[in-house]
Amino acid sequence: MTDDTQPHHPTEADHRARGEPHVYGEAHDCGEAHVYGEAHDCGEAQDYTAVVEWALAALDLDTKVRLLSGQDMWTLPAVPAIGLRSLVMSDGPVGVRGREWNAEDPSVTLPSPTALAATWDPALARRAGHLLAQEARRKGVHVLLAPTVNLHRSPLGGRHFECYAEDPLLTGAIGAGYVRGVQEGGVGTTVKHFVGNDAETDRFTVDNRIAPRPLRELYLAPFEHIVEHARPWGVMTAYNRVNGTTMTEHRALVQDVLRGEWGFDGVNVSDWTAARNTVRALRGGLDVAMPGPRTVYGAPLAEVVRAGEVAESEVDEAVRRVLLLAARTGCLDGVPAAVGPAGVPQGIDGRAVAREIARRGCVLLRNEPVGGARRALPLDAAALGRVAVIGAAAREARVLGGGSATVFPDAVVSPLEGLRAALPDDVEVTFAVGADPHTRVPHARDGFTLRARYLAANGRVLAETPQADGKVQVTGRLPEGVTRQDLSAVELTGSYLPRLTGSHSLAVSGTGELRLTVGGAVLFDGRLASEGSDPFEAYLRPAQRCMTAELTAGESVEISLRCAADGPQPDGSPASPAFALGHREPQPDADAEIAEAVRAAAGADVALVVVATTEETESEGFDRTDLRLPGRQDELVTRVAAANPHTVVVVNSGSPVELPWRAEVPAVLLSWFPGQEAGAALADVLLGAHEPGGRLPTTWPARLADAPVTTVTPDDGQLVYSEGVHIGYRGRPRSAPAPAYPFGHGLGYTDWEYESLDTTPDSVRVRIRNAGDRPGREVVQIYLAPTADAAPDAPERPARWLAGFAVVEAGPGESAEAEIPLPDRAFAVWEAGDGGEATDGGGATGGGQAADGGWRRIKGVYRVEAAHSVADRRLTAEVTVG
Repeated sequence: MTDDTQPHHPTEADHRARGEPHVYGEAHDCGEAHVYGEAHDCGEAQDYTAVVEWALAALDLDTKVRLLSGQDMWTLPAVPAIGLRSLVMSDGPVGVRGREWNAEDPSVTLPSPTALAATWDPALARRAGHLLAQEARRKGVHVLLAPTVNLHRSPLGGRHFECYAEDPLLTGAIGAGYVRGVQEGGVGTTVKHFVGNDAETDRFTVDNRIAPRPLRELYLAPFEHIVEHARPWGVMTAYNRVNGTTMTEHRALVQDVLRGEWGFDGVNVSDWTAARNTVRALRGGLDVAMPGPRTVYGAPLAEVVRAGEVAESEVDEAVRRVLLLAARTGCLDGVPAAVGPAGVPQGIDGRAVAREIARRGCVLLRNEPVGGARRALPLDAAALGRVAVIGAAAREARVLGGGSATVFPDAVVSPLEGLRAALPDDVEVTFAVGADPHTRVPHARDGFTLRARYLAANGRVLAETPQADGKVQVTGRLPEGVTRQDLSAVELTGSYLPRLTGSHSLAVSGTGELRLTVGGAVLFDGRLASEGSDPFEAYLRPAQRCMTAELTAGESVEISLRCAADGPQPDGSPASPAFALGHREPQPDADAEIAEAVRAAAGADVALVVVATTEETESEGFDRTDLRLPGRQDELVTRVAAANPHTVVVVNSGSPVELPWRAEVPAVLLSWFPGQEAGAALADVLLGAHEPGGRLPTTWPARLADAPVTTVTPDDGQLVYSEGVHIGYRGRPRSAPAPAYPFGHGLGYTDWEYESLDTTPDSVRVRIRNAGDRPGREVVQIYLAPTADAAPDAPERPARWLAGFAVVEAGPGESAEAEIPLPDRAFAVWEAGDGGEATDGGGATGGGQAADGGWRRIKGVYRVEAAHSVADRRLTAEVTVG
């Protein structure tokens, strides 16, 4: 085995010689001040070669192949004979769930990755990583299944809230900060989903046809940047195919590019259930097939070795990487972990970090004057007598996206709670639902006291755990005393104390036989059919059946929902019950609710309307079909704005939605999915204690038809990326309608004057001044644009592209400078060789492997633009690249 665990620390010259970007205005990963252009040592210094080789030599074939296959949903097996402990994985983009999918062990819940990207601050992403590593260590987790660095190719992507941006440079910089932070805490990461998992429709089978140039310049670029600058210990390969080959078997992209060309030395783990073929997966570079216990590895892999179809030495290569990961995370005796106890960041206040990311990720989209010179935001608390808070999401904020990234916070601060806590006692705060966006009955929560009982076939209670709400998912490790073999049913039981008298809506959903009893009466007894073609969608968002019960305010009622576990799955593994109890209080007529909200707004000094997407419209497992807010929320905003000229709208979504009323209100604030401190952070921003610091990481079109890419549904199994490199802001021709809000847009509470721009072919220096009356934060964005004097043989390129950025802060009247490198890669394009198509569109056959071409530096004259956003370019200079 070669010594590939020693870190490589390239200098700036090394980066430029290879045409690779260095850093983009962020603080460096070791917590030291970074001077652009100097070498910096931040890799692990530990050599694990000897102990890994010793451990490998002690293993027989059957033990080796077991190490490449999950022993259950989240873990790899232990081998005590070599000092190897079981390695635990957990979903982790916004929090560390651990091995149990329930609220028994709550998780600090950070804002969505789009909110983190909206900060444009890799140093803050690194701090988020430190916190998540702390959470992982607390929960006994060694590897986080994060970050997700697929691009926002189309705004219809259902899982975009879990990705960062439409731009590969911004995505790579934020992702690298996250990876460095987590791994500085001694916990591994798996950068996902490698590669092309940019939509959810038919994600298990779709063949994404991506030509070499967009594959290299867009979709592979964030992974390359993170491998180069953060040295991740893991990568997760996706479900989908790329140019005909499923990613868990894609030797050209995994072995040739990821490992061979980029030097990735970590573990390649499959997305859950993605591995399909034993021999092709091993030859394609897949190290670990998850989840277990039955996968294409384990016993099937031993069989093909003994049959002579693959050599045991090929298995050894994968086992080496697993042992290296175990050593790095402290799961292998004989060497210290990559980060020792003294170097692990700890004592981090999770609530404070969640609150900071939420407010710094808030994007102020619009802020116009109301009745005079003063802008709508920030609010002047001293001048307020009554505030009307409107919208279902104001009372129950949607703090995270749906799907596998779900975690369970200990407590959530809603916008209504946050404002009431922050405003003076003499300010009256009223609330009206206005328009409920949910089409499904939400999970039972307020007024319910619930617990889950795990039952044997004879009715014996095996274990009992508390429940934060009505959703029960039995995955991963079971409560102490419960085994899959003994488990016959799970019962959600407890009581409900109604707040209102009338017809309460109750709902059941889930897999298996369900029996709902309320006050001794059986309201449902049967089985529900599954919905959707995606098995994860069927598991996470099962079919729902609704019914009503007449209940009296103040009179507690006993309630239980029993789910009998199904038999074993087709592969022989035990079933995992997943079911939920839903509840909705008696609701007035929808028209009456909007009318009530309008009355509340008309009598208030300011009306705050919180609009939101729901799990039915934005989640893992399916893509969106439009960008409209669900329900009658658009109508609600229009009518409230007509009743009160001082209407502020907060948009609670993970990715773009159409805002047809945006010109009718003076202020629009985007909070994304803001995490557990949602309301506290929102109050900070609305009342001016802190500035909304966010800038859009993705373009917000005025309507779906204006987006460059609107197709996420395969045709005959294939999804052709026919737009080539022209996605997001790169794909907007000059004749296209202007977006509602462009890439990089975001207002603060001060004004900035761009004073000077000095540039060379290597870097730019920008000087700006805070021209307002309060401290502020600005994201200086640098774009490159080819001119008429560009090389005559240059391929078609976007009108401009992001080449670098930096975050600066200054007090009133103060100036600040940012020096931002211009890497060679910013002036280069990927040119396909004989093995791939040279077109910008789809239909490539080469897969983008190293033999397919290379980077070409395009000579000529470029405009260098210092900008507040891609559409608000303040200073321009020219640079000649030879």
